[in-house]
Amino acid sequence: MKTYSAPWGKALITGSVLFVAIGFAGGIGMPYLMKFVTPRALAVFTTWLLPAMVIGAVPFVIRGYQITEDAILIRRLFWTTRLSRIGLKSAEVMPGALKGSLRLFGNGGAFSFTGWYWNKTLGNYRAFVTDQERPVVLRYSLKTIILSPGEPEEFVKNLSI
Repeated sequence: MKTYSAPWGKALITGSVLFVAIGFAGGIGMPYLMKFVTPRALAVFTTWLLPAMVIGAVPFVIRGYQITEDAILIRRLFWTTRLSRIGLKSAEVMPGALKGSLRLFGNGGAFSFTGWYWNKTLGNYRAFVTDQERPVVLRYSLKTIILSPGEPEEFVKNLSI
């Protein structure tokens, strides 16, 4: 079993810092603005909404990747996402793979870039990315997945497809 780090790129660091700052600024500032929000239940809800979003995004942090005999494991904070190696057609380092992508559903930079995306080059794909400058594109028959291990070339080499 080979383990790879999940380093954060500049875009993820910037996005996460802004996300946390806005979340906590909203949590701190909202009580002062509550007198302007009606009904009262909405004011209480909005006071906790932004901090709750920050706390809710934390478990989706990608801590690393592992290659086993039969799977690629994506280590999260509290669980592991498993990608079977069965049916994996190719793996390649593809700089710029995420350029021009549209997020269909998922997280666009709060502690990770995860979810379902689309772009002209790859079509629909699923992302488990922490650094947009290190994309490894995994192609299966019916799906495409992008990861961003710390050593992308070595990661692809160790998959030995």
